[in-house]
Amino acid sequence: MANAGFTMVEVMVALLIFTISLLGLAGLQAASLRDNQSALLNSTAAQLISSMGERIRANPEGASAGGYLVDSSSGASPEPPPANCYTGQCSPAQIAASDAYEWLSAVSSRLPSASGKVTSNGDVYTVSVTWRSESGGGGGNGCNAPQGFTCLQIQVRL
Repeated sequence: MANAGFTMVEVMVALLIFTISLLGLAGLQAASLRDNQSALLNSTAAQLISSMGERIRANPEGASAGGYLVDSSSGASPEPPPANCYTGQCSPAQIAASDAYEWLSAVSSRLPSASGKVTSNGDVYTVSVTWRSESGGGGGNGCNAPQGFTCLQIQVRL
C-alpha cells in the first residue's frame, strides 16, 4: 500500500529547516543594520572633517592666526564665539573662532562620544575626528584612537 500525504516526521524536518533558515536571515539582518550604522558614522565624520578643511581654506588669515587650532578630546565644551558673524562684520580671527565653535558643536552632537582636533605644522593643517564605534579597532587613517573608538583625519594645505 502506497503512502498518501506526508508523515509527521517529514513535516517536522521541513519545519526545522525552515526555522533554521529564518534564524540565519535574522542574523543577517542584524549584521546589516550594524554595518549600516557604522557606514553612517563614517560618512558623518568624513563630512565633518571636510567641512572644517573647507573653512580653513576659506579663511587663511584666521588660520594663520591660530584660530582653528582646537582640541575637544579633554571633554571640555567649546567656548561660544565672542561675536555673531552671521549678523555683523567679523575679523578673520572672529570668523575662525565662530567656525571652530560651530564645528566642535556639530562633532559632539552628530557622533557618539566624539572629539574633534585641528593641529598645524606650518601651512599644513591636520583635521581629525574620533568617535565611539562598535567596530572601532583603535585607529584608522593614521590616527591613534583608543580601543573601541574610530578616528578619521585629513590634511589641508593652505
